[in-house]
Amino acid sequence: MSLKTNYRQAVKAFQPAPPYFFNSVKAFVVSGLLCALAEWLAKWYSSFFSISAISAQQLAVMTMMFFAIVLTGAGKYDDFSQFAGAGATMLMTGLANALASAAIEHRSEGWTAGIASQMFKSGGAAIVYGIVAAYLLGLFYYIVS
Repeated sequence: MSLKTNYRQAVKAFQPAPPYFFNSVKAFVVSGLLCALAEWLAKWYSSFFSISAISAQQLAVMTMMFFAIVLTGAGKYDDFSQFAGAGATMLMTGLANALASAAIEHRSEGWTAGIASQMFKSGGAAIVYGIVAAYLLGLFYYIVS
């Protein structure tokens, strides 16, 4: 056996097993609560402003993204996502956090070379895979219906 293999085995013996089940339940509950908050916002916007459901849902998503950006700027979203795990990173709030944190980190490099390019390096994968998933789901819906 190589030194690298021996080292990995020695380290593995002292590492605690991650609580996968607890982390999964926590992520499920937190993401469900965030979705419920967004749904409540959409219902409230729809009734308060007398607008269509689609417009109210768009406003709710923008509000949730705004909260994520504000919390990122205040340095609190990292604490929240550390607690919530995937429940905070897989929603639109996670994308807003990724874009805002990249913009904050690279603002000293300027608007184009720093903020714009670094934002889309971090968020580009989410945008590309979101478009691909939307296309495939739309194609599936078209075939099924």
